[in-house]
Amino acid sequence: MQAQAERFHTFKEFYPFYLQEHANITCRRLHFAGSTLVVLILIAAVVLENYMLLWLMPIAGYGFAWVGHFFFEHNRPATFKYPVYSLIGDWVMYKDMWTGKIRW
Repeated sequence: MQAQAERFHTFKEFYPFYLQEHANITCRRLHFAGSTLVVLILIAAVVLENYMLLWLMPIAGYGFAWVGHFFFEHNRPATFKYPVYSLIGDWVMYKDMWTGKIRW
């Protein structure tokens, strides 16, 4: 559990905390699904030249992630306290799952 006064000054300091907040495999899988949908929505918006689809990206990404946190991880998403580092963490974890560095 994170101490309330804890502050992260770099992403390198933050990422271990981020991974700790995503220890539950179902939560990680939901993040993976949401991130994959974000990529697919972006591709669809460009291919179809329908940029209104871009509004779906945060809904897909955060929707899946927040279900993972609230129902499986039982914690508050780090996005609420560290929005920029959390967004970066989402994509680094996504890459780490694709490359096998993190189990999913």
